[in-house]
Formats: sequence, C-alpha cells, structure tokens
Amino acid sequence: MIQIGFKSNRGVVRENNEDACFVIPGSDVYVVADGVGGNNSGEVASRTAVEEIAAYVNSGDIRRCEEPEEIFGFLGEAIGAANGAIYEMGRDDSRYKGMATTVVMAYVYRGEGYIANVGDSRAYIFRDGEMARITKDHTYVNELIDKGVITEDEAESHKQKNVITKALGAEPYIEPDYYKLPLHTGDVLMLCTDGLYGEVGEEGIVDVLKEDKNMNDTCSRLVDMAIESGGRDNITVICIRI
Repeated sequence: MIQIGFKSNRGVVRENNEDACFVIPGSDVYVVADGVGGNNSGEVASRTAVEEIAAYVNSGDIRRCEEPEEIFGFLGEAIGAANGAIYEMGRDDSRYKGMATTVVMAYVYRGEGYIANVGDSRAYIFRDGEMARITKDHTYVNELIDKGVITEDEAESHKQKNVITKALGAEPYIEPDYYKLPLHTGDVLMLCTDGLYGEVGEEGIVDVLKEDKNMNDTCSRLVDMAIESGGRDNITVICIRI
C-alpha cells in the first residue's frame, strides 16, 4: 500500500508557475519538473516533459520490465521522448528557443525505488527519522564540489549556484543519472524542485516529515514553509509513503 501526496505553488515572487508534476498511481510512476526559459517557455518545457513522460508510460507497459536494466531502459526512453519533444519545439518555434527543464522521476516496484534525474530537482528518502539525498545535482557548483574547489557550505552562497549543466531540451540527446534503492515500510520517498529545498533546507524538511501526517498534509506544510521562508521560486513536492 502506498500513500501519495503532492502540491505545487508559484511562490510569492514569480508571476507564473514553471514547475510541473505528474502522478501515475496505476503504474506507480511519479514525475517532477522545473522549467527554465523566457516568455513563459519554462512553463511549456516542464508541462511538456511531464505530459510526454506520462504518455510514454501509459502507452507502454513498465510492468513487463523485470530486471533493473530493463526498468532503467524504460525510464531513459521516457525521458528521451520528453527531451526530443522539448528540443524540437525550441528548434522549430522561436517562442520556445532556449527553453529547457529539469526532471526527476521515480518508479516503485516490488519493494524497490528506481530513480532517474536530469538537472537539480531532487529525490530524497526519509527513514527512521533521518533523510538522505538520493540524486546528484547537475549544476556548476556541484562540479566545483566534486573537483574540491569549493565546499558544500560555500556552494550554498555561491553566486552561480543556480547554473544548471544538464537539462531536458538543451541537447538533442540526454543521458539521465539512475539510482536504485530498497524501500521499507514507513519510508517516505520525496521528489521536489529547488524551490523547496532551497528555501526550507533539509533540516526543515526533516522536521515536517517527523510529524508523520498524511502525505497531502505533509506536502501542504512543506510548501507553506517554503512560502514563509521567502517563496522566491516555484515550489513543487511529491511525497510517497511506503
């Protein structure tokens, strides 16, 4: 049995919401995207991403995939279909030139979580009162951290911390990162955009998850906290309790 909650809000500074999310309960697939681009094209990119991924999942049968390699292949093909659609829109229509989006998606199957991501939208696992980040950000500052140039603390205040190095729609082909982890009863798998973790921080998120509310109330509280902390970006979160 899985309990699901989700919420998205434009925040208090942005004029529109360029985040998008999609829940496909029958397939146990969950998607969060955060669009970038001028003239509202970020909103188009994120919506296109979740719609294309949902269409791919619904047209195929992910349940036929038994082995991890098959499952990751399916997730990669779904993300590839979304990437191709966004890239072609940007190439063929000047209104959408330069638009792109992050994406993080999760598939829950037989006690395992399968995650794929591009960009800096994240997946976390909350277990036994502690939270761990699953995904790795595709950002300029994260590359600096990997090279030992700056620390994680320095990255938080770096002037280029929002520069993404990989996104759907930027190139004709994209290769996501993949992760697999066991899921236990009581675990909460969380997908979110940087509008949540950037405002609330991981400690604040843990405090809310420890309250052990239903997932819709949890998502609402997380979004409210992000708004109370400034709400300078769009905020989107999906919580899945096993």
